[in-house]
Amino acid sequence: MKKNNQKLLQSKNSLPRLIKYIFKYYPFRFIIVFVCIIASSISGAISSYFIGNILVTNFITPALNKASQLNLDNAYPLLFGEDKITWIGLSFTMTFILLGVIYILGLIGGYFYNFIMSSIAQGTQKRIRDELYKHMQKLPIKYFDTRTHGDIMSIYTNDIDALREMLSRTLPMMITSIMTMVFCFVVMLLTDLIFTGIVLAFAILIFNLIRILTKKAGANFVAQQIELGKTNGYIEEMISGQKVVKVFNYEEKSIEGFDKHNDKLFDKAVKANRFSSILMPSVNQLGNLQYAIIAVVGALFLINNVTSVRLNPTDGMLFTYDLSVYGYIVTFLLLSRSFVQPIGQISLNFSTIILALAGASRIFDMMDEKEEVDDGYVELVNATVDEKGNIKESKTRTGIWAWKHPHHENNSITYTLLKGKINFYDVDFGYTDDKIILHNISLYAEPGQKIAFVGPTGAGKTTITNLINRFYDIADGKIRYDDININKIKKGDLRKSLGMVLQDTNLFTGTVKQNIKFGNMDATDDEIINASKLANAHDFIMKLPNGYDTVLKNAGANLSQGQRQLIAIARAAVSNPPVMILDEATSSIDSRTEALVQKGMDSIMKGRTVFVIAHRLSTIKNSDVIMVLENGSIIERGNHDDLIKQKGKYYQLYTGNKIK
Repeated sequence: MKKNNQKLLQSKNSLPRLIKYIFKYYPFRFIIVFVCIIASSISGAISSYFIGNILVTNFITPALNKASQLNLDNAYPLLFGEDKITWIGLSFTMTFILLGVIYILGLIGGYFYNFIMSSIAQGTQKRIRDELYKHMQKLPIKYFDTRTHGDIMSIYTNDIDALREMLSRTLPMMITSIMTMVFCFVVMLLTDLIFTGIVLAFAILIFNLIRILTKKAGANFVAQQIELGKTNGYIEEMISGQKVVKVFNYEEKSIEGFDKHNDKLFDKAVKANRFSSILMPSVNQLGNLQYAIIAVVGALFLINNVTSVRLNPTDGMLFTYDLSVYGYIVTFLLLSRSFVQPIGQISLNFSTIILALAGASRIFDMMDEKEEVDDGYVELVNATVDEKGNIKESKTRTGIWAWKHPHHENNSITYTLLKGKINFYDVDFGYTDDKIILHNISLYAEPGQKIAFVGPTGAGKTTITNLINRFYDIADGKIRYDDININKIKKGDLRKSLGMVLQDTNLFTGTVKQNIKFGNMDATDDEIINASKLANAHDFIMKLPNGYDTVLKNAGANLSQGQRQLIAIARAAVSNPPVMILDEATSSIDSRTEALVQKGMDSIMKGRTVFVIAHRLSTIKNSDVIMVLENGSIIERGNHDDLIKQKGKYYQLYTGNKIK
């Protein structure tokens, strides 16, 4: 609960930040909304004053007094006369017209601020989604490794939608309510201080009640939104793994897991809404009690001709007046209702406010996540090489790449051809500072070499490849790419030079051609076809309903796992990188297809530095260097024949024989 209270405090701080955000992009519209809200609020306060102090005091009360002396039917002629409109009747009519104008101005103000605020709400929602998604693309891989995809999706859906609801309805209602209370309070001070004291006493009581209930409910509303994200994350995992669920008859366990998440969500929602549900009736009943007390006290004052005091608006002094006038009582009854009613409206929308602010807190938390640090300055550029071996930068695509290395100390620029030489020097790494998982890793991969990593699960094979493309930064040591420290290379340029095929294929909604083109957005149709042929994917692609224009949906669910893997290999091939990383690239391909793909892979590997991770050791026999990892350290290295002769860990993994 302490953690939820901290989150509640953050959510409260989100409101001023949200208003600043709106004002940043919609300053003129927001000012118009504010002016319209003030107009609407003033009309409510002034109308109460008009009805009580002018209409009742100046017209209805005198008319009733005279009518009581004659008979009730004479009240109307007293105002308008029997034959012609009297000055009193004209004044009465003008008062009604003026009151109507006040109501119309309030109506117009209310219409326009709601109309404009709806566009601001939708516009703000769109901008937040745009900025959130843009910012998400700049976040490090670590952010996504530590959060469920469903929880992140919940920010884009539930949290942003809760924010839209508050911006379009609740926020203008809150501002209107606050302004109405302010103007009503001012009018009350100018009307009667005794009755103002009664209203203030009840207002303090109501605000204390709200404070107590919101403190109890607020943390639970924040917890509810967090549990909603966790529930969505669980559902997303179960949907993506539905085949596994059915294969292993995990349905009942899956339901039990969902019930646990849903029960927690239910518990937090009940606790939160329990307090918010009793808030509105409590405020209304206190408002009704206040209304009744003012009516009773007012009646007693009238009967006993009590003299009261009010504030003189001209000099700020207090002066007394005779309270034997019905108009002041009517005014205060109306004002007290107008003063308490906004509090009731705020309490009615309390759940929406807290949910939206909790959502805003989660949104701003994601926006405040530190972007992936990129302090590199070495760029990858197209280049040409003349007869003398001089390297020059080219503005057109040449097929030759070079590292453009500015030297700030002498304001010079040097160019180094991209070859694909990778060196690790005593590299240590840990996902957290207190838990190092790679120890003293040193390796030397010359251009065109095939380096294979083998070892048990968790040995650190994939982690090494993640360091090459700087998904994570090392704790100690150095990594050099073509003798350039990779920390000096811009991450985008570094990754452009690397082709990667993962064990888990990721295909996107779109055509086969578009999915392959992810590897090189400038690739021509011929280059896409050649890359597909190289990966032996061309034949099955041509058998699809529309060939390369066949639309893939649901991550290519209409393809076999092997076919999806072939498209992923073609995507890496079309990028034509000098360095390729194959993380279990053929794990989902049958033996026959693997033999075909291996030929294509051998062609892809020519002239390239290749890092291969494979549990199927038959695929790495022809590697130049095989490195055996265990517990984050390289324990053996050499080619296949050398390692077999050593009869060490590799021998055990390859033959299945225990080491004597």
